[in-house]
Amino acid sequence: SLAGIMLLEVFLVLGTVIIYFLFSKKKEETLPFKEGWWGKGQKPDIAEDATIRPFKVETTEEELSDLFRRLDQARFTEPLENSCFHYGINSVYLRKVVSYWKNQFNWKKQVEVLNKYPQFKTKIQGIDIHFVHVKPPRLPEGQSAKPLLMVHGWPGSFYEFYKIIPLLTDPASHGLSDEHIFEVICPSIPGYGFSEAPHKKDFNSVSAASVFYELMLRLGFNEFYAQGGDWGWLICTNLAQIAPSHMKGLHLNLATVTKVGLTQVLSILLGRHLPGLFGFQEEDVRRMFPFLEKGLYRILLESGYAHIQATKPDTVGCGLNDSPVGLAAYILEKFSSWTDLEFQNLEDGGLERKFNLDDLLTNIMIYWVSGCIVSSMRFYKENLQKGIGTQKHEKLTVQVPTGIASFPNEIMHTPQAWAQKKYTNIVSFHFMPRGGHFAALEEPELLAKDILQFVGKVEKEQLWKKK
Repeated sequence: SLAGIMLLEVFLVLGTVIIYFLFSKKKEETLPFKEGWWGKGQKPDIAEDATIRPFKVETTEEELSDLFRRLDQARFTEPLENSCFHYGINSVYLRKVVSYWKNQFNWKKQVEVLNKYPQFKTKIQGIDIHFVHVKPPRLPEGQSAKPLLMVHGWPGSFYEFYKIIPLLTDPASHGLSDEHIFEVICPSIPGYGFSEAPHKKDFNSVSAASVFYELMLRLGFNEFYAQGGDWGWLICTNLAQIAPSHMKGLHLNLATVTKVGLTQVLSILLGRHLPGLFGFQEEDVRRMFPFLEKGLYRILLESGYAHIQATKPDTVGCGLNDSPVGLAAYILEKFSSWTDLEFQNLEDGGLERKFNLDDLLTNIMIYWVSGCIVSSMRFYKENLQKGIGTQKHEKLTVQVPTGIASFPNEIMHTPQAWAQKKYTNIVSFHFMPRGGHFAALEEPELLAKDILQFVGKVEKEQLWKKK
């Protein structure tokens, strides 16, 4: 009968499709290691000096008197009445910050804080790489420290990790389980803080991942864990794609998916009403919808800086590198809105609700004394100028066991169902009870606990061996 023939045809088509999918699953590709040279001029013929040199943060009296002169001569513009942080930083509050910076902030004391952890520099691919390297103060009998690479983002720095480092290197003293103890390595991204800026174009996240991979091997770590948020998310993701056999686990507190497929589009349109169909939890729905307001408008309202930095970073960077007050305004606004968007309704941007001025100004001072704001902003252009979704690393999945800590005040929420398409081996996904973008600085204990339980899972089941 006609119906029988049609049914047979349908089965044949389905069978063909199924067979195609079963046999066409190509071998998982890795991302090629990027062998670059980022120093000035021509690459020399001699082998690179691979020594690791101790480093300390130091500033001169000249630098400080220059800073104070600039702070004294700052020009402020009156904010609009009742504008809070809706137009960006509020200059009434900015005046308070500058007054604190001049009269109470003790940079010399903060330099001692910065130098309390051992820091080093080493030349990789032609530029000096700065990193903090902290070993555990004590190890229980028969235990060895697990190397953990932690990568910051913009406009943060290695200093973001200073509160979480002791929780990971000495968990028992902080009331955490000491089943797993870490040796923590926090490098500064090239062009950030005390890492030398690349002198050539095209230094992107894959370049940074390649440099950090070399760093870990140089330090003698053949197997390690990696953790990151912001640019650290992308750099560590790329590292997992370059060296999957060396990375035991990848932990992220931001997991943005850059490749959007049909299911994602449908889930945006229908996910609120049919969450189960798209694998959404109640919390996903709460964080994502209404999508126009919590997705699209939010991105448009909060991404102006990224557009500038992805196109003309040097122009705006010139002003920020010349004015400490301008630099502080630009960076502090991000620490306000990315910690909690609701903070823009407050006169002071809520900045001292989750942070203190000493920590905020220390981060700003790292940008100021190293003069790195322009090179840090260029990283956006290098990563985004070819367009989103066009690069090889965006098309490749990640096989390494992955843990995701999803903080509620992150600007954009990524549900596990979306993350799963990129990170095919998610072993832990948690909705965190509070916190925003700068998780390590804002909620060090929550983040440390999540990292510890994730590593516990990976180790217990030896997941990296099943990749």
